[in-house]
Amino acid sequence: MWTVLQENTHKHRGLLSGAKFFQIGKLGQRINTQIFISIAPIDSSELQSELYDSPFQTNHMEMELLRTNLSRVRIPEPTNRIYKQECCISFDTPKSEGGLFVDMNTFLAFGKDYVGWNFEKNGNPVYLHIKQTKKPIPEDRPLKKPTLLAIGIDGGFDNQEPEYDESYSIVILPDYTTFPFPSVALPEKVRLAVDAILIAEGAERKEQIASWTADKKQISEHALTLKQIDNGVRIPPSGWKCAKCDKTENLWLNLTDGMILCGRKLWDGSGGNNHAIDHYNETHYPLAVKLGTITSDLEGADVFSYPEDESVTDPLLADHLAFFGIDFSSLQKTEMTTAEKELDQNTNFDWNRIQESGQEVEPIFGPGYTGLTNLGNSCYLAATMQVIFSTRSFCSRYYKNQSLKMAFDIAPADPTVDLNMQLTKLAYGLLSGKYSVPAVQNDDVATAASNTKQEGIRPRMFKAVIASSHPEFSTMRQQDALEFFLHFIDQVERINAGYPEADPARSFKFGIEERLQCPSGKVAYNKRNDYILSLNIPLEKATNRKELDEFQKLKAQKEAEGQEISSSNEIVRPRVPLSACLDSFSHPEEVQGFYSSALKARTTAIKTAGLTTFPDYLVLHMRKFVMEAGWVPKKLDVYIDVDDIIDISPMRSKGIQPGEELLPEDAPENEKESTQVLPNEDIVSQLASMGFNHLHCQKAAINTSNAGVEEAMNWLLSHMDDADIDAPIHKEAKNNDVDPSKVATLVSFGFEEEIARKALKASGGDIEKATDWIFNPSAASGPSDMDATSSSGPTADATLPDGAGKYRLIGLVSHMGTSTRCGHYVAHVYKEGKWVIFNDDKVGVSKDPPKEMAYLYFYERIES
Repeated sequence: MWTVLQENTHKHRGLLSGAKFFQIGKLGQRINTQIFISIAPIDSSELQSELYDSPFQTNHMEMELLRTNLSRVRIPEPTNRIYKQECCISFDTPKSEGGLFVDMNTFLAFGKDYVGWNFEKNGNPVYLHIKQTKKPIPEDRPLKKPTLLAIGIDGGFDNQEPEYDESYSIVILPDYTTFPFPSVALPEKVRLAVDAILIAEGAERKEQIASWTADKKQISEHALTLKQIDNGVRIPPSGWKCAKCDKTENLWLNLTDGMILCGRKLWDGSGGNNHAIDHYNETHYPLAVKLGTITSDLEGADVFSYPEDESVTDPLLADHLAFFGIDFSSLQKTEMTTAEKELDQNTNFDWNRIQESGQEVEPIFGPGYTGLTNLGNSCYLAATMQVIFSTRSFCSRYYKNQSLKMAFDIAPADPTVDLNMQLTKLAYGLLSGKYSVPAVQNDDVATAASNTKQEGIRPRMFKAVIASSHPEFSTMRQQDALEFFLHFIDQVERINAGYPEADPARSFKFGIEERLQCPSGKVAYNKRNDYILSLNIPLEKATNRKELDEFQKLKAQKEAEGQEISSSNEIVRPRVPLSACLDSFSHPEEVQGFYSSALKARTTAIKTAGLTTFPDYLVLHMRKFVMEAGWVPKKLDVYIDVDDIIDISPMRSKGIQPGEELLPEDAPENEKESTQVLPNEDIVSQLASMGFNHLHCQKAAINTSNAGVEEAMNWLLSHMDDADIDAPIHKEAKNNDVDPSKVATLVSFGFEEEIARKALKASGGDIEKATDWIFNPSAASGPSDMDATSSSGPTADATLPDGAGKYRLIGLVSHMGTSTRCGHYVAHVYKEGKWVIFNDDKVGVSKDPPKEMAYLYFYERIES
């Protein structure tokens, strides 16, 4: 209709010979809408005749149609969530061919192929249509070096985002009657509603790519009241050295007493020797500044507050430096700040092996090969979801067996907050191939076919809904891919609780049985379910011991000469077979402080473990954080020699065997408390000496059955962000057969804690069964105490998938960086006979997948 009106306008330009034409701008956008106003007298009868025979008469009739639907138009309030950047059913945007239609009643957005579904569902007929057309980008547009860890803002990464012209119109369904906007002919309510929609910040904005930015440093609460000690210390302009060791880099000046000390030892062994933090622990002098970062621009100096545990701003830094005789105006920058190191790590991709940098990666497009655009530190999500949606279970549940229309029809009024809808949307986005096409640059379609980059999709709505129940994943900070995987699986299991046979999360679920034998010869069996098999890396099983010894000698020699290993090619890393890691899971280990109800005393028990069921998909997690001498945590720089085919059949648990005698189930009343595992004080004190919270250390010892400092450290690093990590230790929590996180889950449903614990104990730790037990305990099956089992045969859970123990490697999630909380994640997936690399929105054929360096391994069971 609008095209016709434009043609009609041109037709009548001769008639309205005295008209003036105006270009109307809207919200800073140039809108190609023309309004003409007659300023010359004309024959009204002639005009009426012309208009009667023209589409203007039709426009008048259609305007009445719009007026009759004004009751379905709402003017948004400031609190309303307005979607105008992405369809809530698909990944269509205003840039898509059909643009985006915003429901002017619910303020939800829909692509052209889906807006009709919304009309059928709720009857809302009036929509604001938004269409963006790309502007040409100058070929000589310069690239700027980033100075801020951010994307899409001044000083951040120049992501070369093109600019767009934006046009608007009002559309009435079902006939798609269209009116141009802006237009004075539109009813005032419509104009006010559109203005409010366009001015408002979109609900998607908080998840957009420009959100990747470092937190702004705050003024330290200690800076204004800092007391400095006049001890005669004067700091020279150069030649600094740690007062307690020979370190000459990464040095920090304490602003209270002028001590120069080295910084913290990092996970990879680099950095300092912790002398600066040790000095704070002894003196509680709060502020230090990193030497080498002080220049005439004091805002760039790296000031750290130990009590606040973060980089801060010191507005009195000039005075504090002058106290020790430092003339900052003459100093030169010689060290990177903490933020610059983080930025350098994200811009200098020296993790060439994992990203396959330097190799000519052949781009690949089509169904199943869609990239996920980084929303800002969201690579942990992208890498994990690429592998998950390469499994048959998730592909079937949310793509083959459920259409977008089906998911939308059963979704609540706001489908953006429905996980089922957003999972189906993500599945179609990744698997349909609709969005896996070469990116068009500068509107040059001819060059698109040779372009290695694709537009990809932005999983903003999925991230928002999956993170809504987890405060950490709601942030824009980097996260642990393992923690995200477990959180995601838990959420999927919940929404499919009423239909367990359709739950794709079950394909990852398996049973674990632990056997405990005390010196009396009697045994106890504990059972639990899990989704990942977490494996220690036994470095003593390295197959290249000779090369490692030679490398250590070379390294020691160079360090004695004041040199460093100059090339990564010189570094020799331990190579440990995956089979050795799997063996370590079942290998007997000692459990200190175990109370034997047969001996009526605490003793040392021997624990072994096995799997009661073999899942459809087996996820292996490699524990790469260990303790060095001096109890310094370190990330292992190790290679795992991985086989494409593995057989875990020997790991199957056999249950109680003939001739074995179970430990007495119940202890005397006065011994009830002592049957629970108590934290080993040696483990707790060693962890606490590293600066960890004492309560957290106790929980780590309890939850690892006092197996040792290294095991407790691994548990602590994996659970530091648990919602109940600071909750007091209850007597019941010491019993390992009840998972505290699952108790918290049931409590969040509104059940009392004591009832939640009983339900979990009666249902073997299964949340779904525990819920059923609470509502109908008499009908619940299974023993009330899962500590011991009297089964004389295999202990497989009939509700879990099970099969043969032979598996094929189908996916890797690799991590680059010194900690799971920083760096970058990349996925490699085996598809259609080839390995494919998924590096955010870059998808290509992998020539050399880094199997030996992965953080998570995904295996698929081979059906016999």
